[in-house]
Amino acid sequence: MKKLLQISPWVERFADQIPSGGAVLDLACGGGRHSYFFLDREHPVTAIDRDISTLQPRDGLEIIQHNLEDGSAWPIGRAQFAAVVVVNYLHRPLLPRLIGAVGQGGVLVYDTFAIGNEVFGRPSNPDFLLRENELYHAVEGELEVVAYFNGRVDEPNPALRQRICARRC
Repeated sequence: MKKLLQISPWVERFADQIPSGGAVLDLACGGGRHSYFFLDREHPVTAIDRDISTLQPRDGLEIIQHNLEDGSAWPIGRAQFAAVVVVNYLHRPLLPRLIGAVGQGGVLVYDTFAIGNEVFGRPSNPDFLLRENELYHAVEGELEVVAYFNGRVDEPNPALRQRICARRC
């Protein structure tokens, strides 16, 4: 498997936390690597990205083309999911919506870059880097933290990352 197609180790680690057959929201899904990962595990998936040109339709996959950063209406309304998955993406104004999209018993699985990553390359703009403990504080009082990580990873490339798996109880 090509490195670009690898599933986030964090997503893979917590995939079994998602209720069997529960719907997954893959936000800023890119080429759909996580969408297809969950489809293969018999989860229906809603995949959202501004560029959906590389996504291939499959049974159980709802594809929504949407610019998440232009201030337009949230494309899924009040829908809730068994899992909300976000990898390599940060638009802070969406954090409350993402937390709100986690249904009862569902999980938020988030894995993206953190402050300090600029020494390794891109992204280096602080607008795209989580501040220390930012995800942890974002879910406080809303979701129960199952696991949290903020630090250096070496695979697939050296980076500073922040990761959380949190459940709505």
